[in-house]
Amino acid sequence: MDPAYVRRLKGEYPRSPLGGVRGCQGDRFIPVRSGVIWRPQTIDLIADRPEVVAKVTTKPTPSLAYKCLLGNELLGRCFDNLIAVHDAHAVDQTGATASTSSSLCNENTFRYTTAPRGGNKAKGCAGVRLPQDPILSPPSVRLLQTRPSGLHQTRIPTNPYKILDAPELKDDFYLNLLDWSSGNILAVGLGSSVYLWNAWTGKVCSLLDLYWQEDSVTAVGWCNDGVTIAVGTQRGRVQLWDTVAGKKLSTVNGHSSRVGALSWHGNRLASGSRDRTIQLYNSKQPRGGGGDNTTTEGRLTAHRQEVCGLRWSQDGTRLASGGNDNRLCIWEARNVAQPLFQFTEHQAAVKAISWSPHQHGVLASGGGTADRCIRFWNTLNGKLLNCSDTGSQVCNIAWSPHSNQLVSSHGYSQNQLIVWKYPMMRRLANLTGHTMRVLHMAPSPDGVAVVTGAGDETLRFWNAFPKGKVRTNSRSCLDMSTQLR
Repeated sequence: MDPAYVRRLKGEYPRSPLGGVRGCQGDRFIPVRSGVIWRPQTIDLIADRPEVVAKVTTKPTPSLAYKCLLGNELLGRCFDNLIAVHDAHAVDQTGATASTSSSLCNENTFRYTTAPRGGNKAKGCAGVRLPQDPILSPPSVRLLQTRPSGLHQTRIPTNPYKILDAPELKDDFYLNLLDWSSGNILAVGLGSSVYLWNAWTGKVCSLLDLYWQEDSVTAVGWCNDGVTIAVGTQRGRVQLWDTVAGKKLSTVNGHSSRVGALSWHGNRLASGSRDRTIQLYNSKQPRGGGGDNTTTEGRLTAHRQEVCGLRWSQDGTRLASGGNDNRLCIWEARNVAQPLFQFTEHQAAVKAISWSPHQHGVLASGGGTADRCIRFWNTLNGKLLNCSDTGSQVCNIAWSPHSNQLVSSHGYSQNQLIVWKYPMMRRLANLTGHTMRVLHMAPSPDGVAVVTGAGDETLRFWNAFPKGKVRTNSRSCLDMSTQLR
């Protein structure tokens, strides 16, 4: 008899390396996986395809939560916050991807190895749950409790939706020549004139011209009523105008040099000048004119060089001022004899100032070319919260009223806008288009768009922020007006 045939009859088959049994004439090898430990192996399938990377958005895929659950239950991972996982591995608008060493957002394959001696739990795989266990692990329970609303992030357009010519728009870092009113009217100072652009109709009209007074416009600022506007001039004057009637209400000669910064809160107006002082006014003007009712409330003297940034807080209790002396001062409205805080961490002029609409007392400030940083302050206790290096001169900062995002405009050397996610200060988008420093910026009244002006004499409109939720008034069953037919 054939010896090989005899061995097969007796069941004497050769052993496989992993302990399995296989036949010597075409029998299929079935590996034994009882001692196998599965590990995730991340493979980047689109790294060499730029055209595919460009189409990837920051919106998470519907299977992100499912992949995190698989990682928790099968691999012993601890993904307990879906928003944090998405933020850590999102793809930004520039095409740069975050580290994918432990990400479940990309395509995953699995590889297996034999179990080490002394047990089947390797380092990093402690707590691997069996698929038969019907109870979810605590990280998975917390994962499913994550609010999905924080994951939906609208793609930010990188191109402006409108471009307007702005001849004679000054290329001067210390001036503020753009402001957008609550009535959706944009004011821009061009040379010696102030022009108003109606965002509803697109019509442009001239409000004033200082040519015959041998003066020029250096700052504009809308009052909260959307009708009155303040205009600062090269000669140190502040003019108040009624834009509906087209009449000048008053003129205040409180400064000895140009006025480069203006800020309103109610009837209170603050003006900053090259003469290193800040003037506070109270303007209660009748709509028809009827005399000069503007009174001076105070004179603030703490800066050693030109004041180029001013901003009232939302509640009007504090005023922030920035100057060319690299100082950021916080003033209390009740006591303007001396500043409450003086911050000297910036290494260049402080023009960009903006109060957070979400956290009381939080202020963002940006420094010039030698500083290039955005700093966040707690003005309640005077402490620095965070500092982020932007890489270029910071000219303006504006917060989104609907989300924890902010946009900054920059000069040397990027000439761009950057949309940030606060508080981790992650870049969401880089908005480019201006060919010179983006010195002027104003947010729209709905908090969605911003308009920017640069030395290239153009105004560009950007959709930088997401839209706010539309609130619907719930009607009560006791409202009799809803019951009438």
